[in-house]
Amino acid sequence: MNSTAVAESAVVPDLRQIKSQQQAAWSSGDYAVVGTTLSIVGETLCEALDLRSGQRVLDVAAGNGNASLAAARRWCEVVSTDYVPSLLERGRERAAAERLDMRFEEADAEALPFPDASFDAVMSTFGVMFTADHVRAADEMLRVCRPGGRIGLTNWTPAGFIGQLFKTIGRHRPPPRHRRRRGARASVSASCSSGRHDRSSPPNASSSSATARRGIGSTSSAPGTARRSRPSPPCRRPPRPSSRMT
Repeated sequence: MNSTAVAESAVVPDLRQIKSQQQAAWSSGDYAVVGTTLSIVGETLCEALDLRSGQRVLDVAAGNGNASLAAARRWCEVVSTDYVPSLLERGRERAAAERLDMRFEEADAEALPFPDASFDAVMSTFGVMFTADHVRAADEMLRVCRPGGRIGLTNWTPAGFIGQLFKTIGRHRPPPRHRRRRGARASVSASCSSGRHDRSSPPNASSSSATARRGIGSTSSAPGTARRSRPSPPCRRPPRPSSRMT
């Protein structure tokens, strides 16, 4: 009898739940009022990126469009994106008031709906830093930025006032829900053949460890060498519990 059991689960934070909660939070109040106090940051970022007329610029998680408007004032071809429609609408109002020609589009920073290498510059001011999956968001920004293009971000630092504020809030909020994801592999192999039993691969063994011994139980201990393990003991079934009362 041959049997193999494979466990492939790892407990990770439920990023979908985190994203959903964040989106609801950004939509619940008029963040645009707060965002206007940070207008100077968008101007500073555009100066740091050295944006020029005619360049294609993407603002990721743009909010009410501080950096987007700053880029449009420099005659760039700007696409302002966010996953909160109400914030994009505020950006449209501001652009119309200044008669700036720019585009607004609802988009998720972790799945940008644009072709590869379609922008000369990609930027975000206090926006993409809040994505649930930082790696995926970074990959998306790299993907849509052309080779030789520029990516510029402004983020709150952990040691600053806002960073410490978030840390304090985090101590009083329940931890995010976790879910099981198929990924980390742990295998247990057992072979019972002709009265032999093998337990050479313990639970939670790494896939990079030595291959499990099968039947005759041989493993390779070094390139070009092999050794034969001692015969495994016969399979023994545990005694059947007695149904008699004592």
